[in-house]
Amino acid sequence: MNEAGNITWDLVDVVASDAIRLCDEGLAMEIDPDTMLADAPDGTPASEDFGELLVSECFIPQIVYSTTFGYRSDVAEWDGKEPDDICDVFDLETFPGKRSLEKRPINNMEWALLCDGVPKEDVYSVLETEEGQQRAFKKLDTIKDSVIWWSAGAETPQLLADKEVVIGSTYNGRLFSVIEEQDQPVKMLWDAQVFDIDGWIIPAGLPEDRLAMVKDFVMFATDTQRLADQAKYISYGPARKSSAPLVGQHADLGIEMAPHMPTDPENAKNTFLYNYEWWADYRDDIDAKFQAWLAQ
Repeated sequence: MNEAGNITWDLVDVVASDAIRLCDEGLAMEIDPDTMLADAPDGTPASEDFGELLVSECFIPQIVYSTTFGYRSDVAEWDGKEPDDICDVFDLETFPGKRSLEKRPINNMEWALLCDGVPKEDVYSVLETEEGQQRAFKKLDTIKDSVIWWSAGAETPQLLADKEVVIGSTYNGRLFSVIEEQDQPVKMLWDAQVFDIDGWIIPAGLPEDRLAMVKDFVMFATDTQRLADQAKYISYGPARKSSAPLVGQHADLGIEMAPHMPTDPENAKNTFLYNYEWWADYRDDIDAKFQAWLAQ
């Protein structure tokens, strides 16, 4: 759109690493959080309320979510065992059956290295090297024939509900839906869940009339109450500190939402911290290698 000189989008929903790339390339507008976003109810400026989640000068955070695994809790072949470790995903002997993984390298490469013995703190330095990338692919090779690849977040919950897979990755809110709303025999595997941030960018170069409407919407949609309200419908944590105490019950189910958040202390005992900057730099190269590996 930018190259064609015809920007038809006014506001774009992106994850943090893509926001960093778009900002670096001059395709997203830089924002001033303290003039464009509402203060917290107690007067705390937006820059402090969002804090470290403002990972780019162009990024307006909305929610914290994680990519993690759900599994069927009624698999007869598992002899009463249930997975409790991320590396159980790679254990076809103890936990036989089809898996579902996202059709992209992000998260899959990190999990593969973790389960090949790489310490958490070394994952990205290893993944920077050709040898490290091949090591990750070799680990993924061990389950490749048992994987159904997904592109949309709704696919894994449906595959689990239909018994087409026994364990699969997706966004934690999608798994909340299949477990709590659909009452399927599915459980969460929170181990090594990967936190990410979702939010807005404003395309660079919008005409003033459209930009004024975007600013008005963003001011409203990211205030403390609105971000807290999102959590009434799906288990994604609001990006503002001031929103967290306002998270209450699910709008329809009447259950407390806090224990279903990826940030809940019980769920966040062993998280993997996604490196936004790293993927912003290496995404194109690793994507190409991943697609070539898939085609083999």
